[in-house]
Amino acid sequence: MNSEMLYALRDVAGVPSHPIIFLALGVLTFAMHIAAVQVMLGGTALVLANAFSRNPMRRRLAAAMTTTAKIAVSVAVVLGVAPLLFVQVTYDPFWYTSNVLSAWWVIGFIVLLILGYMALYFFYSRNHHLEDAQQTTRSGWSLVAALALFLLVGFIMHVLTQQMLSPEKWMEWYAPGGVIDPSGRTLHDYNLWRFGFFIALSAPVTGAWLFAYRRYLSAGQLADAGYLQWIGALASKLLNIGGVIALVFLGGWMATLPANIAGFATSPIVLLSVALLLLTVALPTVLGRRTLNTSLGYAPFALGAVALIAVAALREVLRWTVLKGVHGYDVFTYPVHLDWYSNVMFFATFALIGGSTLAYFLTIAWKVGQTPKGQIYTPTPAVDRIGTVSMWLVGLWIVQFFVVGFVVWAQ
Repeated sequence: MNSEMLYALRDVAGVPSHPIIFLALGVLTFAMHIAAVQVMLGGTALVLANAFSRNPMRRRLAAAMTTTAKIAVSVAVVLGVAPLLFVQVTYDPFWYTSNVLSAWWVIGFIVLLILGYMALYFFYSRNHHLEDAQQTTRSGWSLVAALALFLLVGFIMHVLTQQMLSPEKWMEWYAPGGVIDPSGRTLHDYNLWRFGFFIALSAPVTGAWLFAYRRYLSAGQLADAGYLQWIGALASKLLNIGGVIALVFLGGWMATLPANIAGFATSPIVLLSVALLLLTVALPTVLGRRTLNTSLGYAPFALGAVALIAVAALREVLRWTVLKGVHGYDVFTYPVHLDWYSNVMFFATFALIGGSTLAYFLTIAWKVGQTPKGQIYTPTPAVDRIGTVSMWLVGLWIVQFFVVGFVVWAQ
């Protein structure tokens, strides 16, 4: 398919802001989404590895990670919407075509994700006693099913992303042998190195998460020294071994790039991503005991989050490089019809309403978690004010939504 046809498939309405805004937001939101996905996968795997042991420490970790994975699924789903929206705005000819070619799987993705979450929640509902090593763990099959379904839906999204980068193969996939196949039942293209890289990252990301978990327990005096030491050792293994494996998959991914963009493998964004991943792996060793005794215990996960932003940027720059360098499509030539109202409303909603509401919820959750059993947490006046402000902002947003809608309708 030539570049003229690709440009003709664009939305004639253009975009309401410069494409760089959508690309940057896509990078940020994808990094947040994939972090939640990797904590979800790593947490579920840790439950599977520890829930059937009679070791009290392993059972305690399994109980904690069951709750973590359950919440991470919800966070991953919510944060996964935004990067898809940004991709379909800037790369609509590619994303929609890929979805049509595998439409059956696109619809099935939702069903499979629901089934995966239900399987995980079923395991959670059957094992409230999981922390008690004397009790038998029930319904282990549901945990295996949940992990398998999560990996499957991840693979579907990988295939959809991979297919959009090969417009020269679209007609072959749509009409193999000259016979049109509109069923959308086939997954046409994949790169196991690329898919394996993002899955393998769940190990070091979960390791960094465990360092933060250990510091959280230590700060609230919620665990004994033996458990904290064991968690630290496990976190180091996941971070070190998982980090090496992830970098091997990254190397395989870069080695399988098209020949005419093979030089991307040594580009600054790839080298920056590798450097940040290596720094994340090395940071706990450099900090030593401070990861347990000070707030620097959260530093590995914080640096890991920065590394994931670099990885998300690598992914986005590579997409642009493939579509521009191989297929002659430049997203930055997309017609811009600036809409100030939608731009201001989006960023105000994101920063003010999202920021204040999230700050309130996280503060409450944090403080409640640090409150000893048997005691009731009472928010301070400052925390109450954050909650009040967030509620007023949500109320004002709802009012303006209906006012603006009514005004536009009346015209």
